[in-house]
Amino acid sequence: MINFLLRRLFLLGTVLFGLSLLAFSLGYLFPGDPLQNFSGIRQLEPQLRAELTAAYRLDHSYLSQYLAFLNRLWHGDWGLSLASQQPLLSEIRQVLPATIELTSYALLVSFLFGVPLGILAAIKPEGYLGKIINTITVAGYSLPVFWWALLLIMVFSVGLGWFPSGGRLGVLYEIPTVSGFMLVDIFLAETPYQQAIFLDALRHLALPTVVLATFPTTVMIRFVRDAMLEVWEQNYIKTAKAKGLSRLQVLYRHGLRNALLPVIRQIGLQFSALITLAMLTEVIFSWPGIGRWLLDSIYQRNFPAIQAGLMIISVLVITVNMLTEILHTFFNPLARKR
Repeated sequence: MINFLLRRLFLLGTVLFGLSLLAFSLGYLFPGDPLQNFSGIRQLEPQLRAELTAAYRLDHSYLSQYLAFLNRLWHGDWGLSLASQQPLLSEIRQVLPATIELTSYALLVSFLFGVPLGILAAIKPEGYLGKIINTITVAGYSLPVFWWALLLIMVFSVGLGWFPSGGRLGVLYEIPTVSGFMLVDIFLAETPYQQAIFLDALRHLALPTVVLATFPTTVMIRFVRDAMLEVWEQNYIKTAKAKGLSRLQVLYRHGLRNALLPVIRQIGLQFSALITLAMLTEVIFSWPGIGRWLLDSIYQRNFPAIQAGLMIISVLVITVNMLTEILHTFFNPLARKR
């Protein structure tokens, strides 16, 4: 197990090294002045240009510049945004919790609905229930995210008026930002209208979560169904049936535990897909997350922000995938043996 952890940590370091090298190269690959791309400062006076050139070591070799770039990243100097002229790290801290909150709830919804429906589809795959679940899964897998989001807004926001069409909280309420996670900040806030604010936040969270959770839920259903069908044909399942155990006992004691082990790894893969889908979802629902912030930066040609957003999203995805891989190996004896 220790050797496995060391190999994974070495792989993580290698990937992060390649990512930092790509991020550094973008300063030269983007159009414009490399010094402006690295610093984000629009107006570079001659004296300031000379100081930044010396600080960024642009008059030295590329290796020296890359080491200076890593040193700036380590100390939190990620440059300024070309659009707002504010530090990029502070802007990322403001928008990243909203994306993590939305993707976490969507991943939780996909797990809570995907696993039971996948098990039901595997119990009698040729029955009516199994066919209905498979049909819904194929339909949900094929839905374009932007069309599905607009359809839900048209029906439940414009037509029925049950849910708001965008934002994280109504304009009537104001919550001080402590952690950046809306529901957590509501619990921490001392206000007499806490329950009303909490319900309003849940109403704002409902439609984006459903839209974002649709794709991973369908993938989870199909994955759990296939895993259950594969486990159901193993010899130890047949032995348990021969001992006289009921179908429910065999499912709970033997089938479910072994079929759900690969789901841990699948959660990490679905998190990567959620981060990508969250960009479209945040734009449609005006959700102030890093996906919407990054797309706005692309439209504004805000090259330092694009560079910082690429690094943050990539590090987040790589870290979550690595953690799920380690957890899967920890809980799976066969994986540890291999």
